[in-house]
Amino acid sequence: MKLSLVVPCYNEEDVIYNFYKETKRVFENKVESYEFVFVNDGSKDKTLETLKAIHKVSDNVKVISFSRNFGKEAAMYAGLCKAVGDYTCVIDADLQQRPEVVLEMMNILDSDSSVDCVAAYQAERKEGKGVSFLKKGFYKLMNFISEVEFYPGASDFRLMRRKMVDEVVKLTEYHRFSKGLFSFVGFNTKFIPYEVQQRAAGESKWSITKLFIYAVEGIVGYTTAPLKLSTFAGLGMIVAAFLYLVFALIIGAVNADFSENIAVITLLLLIGGIQLVFLGIIGEYLARAYMQGKNRPIYITKEFLTYEEEKEEE
Repeated sequence: MKLSLVVPCYNEEDVIYNFYKETKRVFENKVESYEFVFVNDGSKDKTLETLKAIHKVSDNVKVISFSRNFGKEAAMYAGLCKAVGDYTCVIDADLQQRPEVVLEMMNILDSDSSVDCVAAYQAERKEGKGVSFLKKGFYKLMNFISEVEFYPGASDFRLMRRKMVDEVVKLTEYHRFSKGLFSFVGFNTKFIPYEVQQRAAGESKWSITKLFIYAVEGIVGYTTAPLKLSTFAGLGMIVAAFLYLVFALIIGAVNADFSENIAVITLLLLIGGIQLVFLGIIGEYLARAYMQGKNRPIYITKEFLTYEEEKEEE
């Protein structure tokens, strides 16, 4: 098998058939053998029914259906585990990431054996300036505090050789941040620009809140810098408290009036707030260690549909 396409799906009934049909059209006479690995991440619409209908009329479609919604990270992991291609590509079902780009990625791997992965980044971001600013700030922060490098704007849309996929699926951590996992395993990665297209139907599943939670996953998962920062912040507050004490003695703050008492109260609230923030940071790390210690599965499969060729191989 030359190529596996891993396609996470959550409430994609309006686009999934168009994606399948368009990909087949683009790949016709250009890819010698390929498979679709669709992962239904607990969709609440008719995504699963649509995938089953596609499976019935095809000979290269696998369908993994979760028992509930486990999230895109779990869906990508499940797809990578079931993919068997020499090359494996993670791609969204909404046709914002075009199959033509996958062909471009394949040409790069075919022509340069030193490249293990081709990852795509948006040449021009089609989103609000505020969101774009926050994303740029996130990548700058991550590269400043993390031990692994994060390419600015690089997405999960990437094509990997078999040896890289095998290493990624060995990483069985419960809280997953694939951009970090792809960087952690190493391998030579080439980054190429691509133009994001309009969604074929539906709307984006990523809200500001979800992006913030996803960013926290990345920060907590790939650096312990926030924990170290709490130590330096504590030392800084001790120094600040000492300086304030000296200042208070000099100006006779022992007999301070109401306004000076307000300043003291404000300082106490500031110190208390900083303490609570860092307790929260420590709590985030402890929570992840707690969940990992339970050794719960990353996902639970309710149904798995494969194709005849793979059944024969098994």
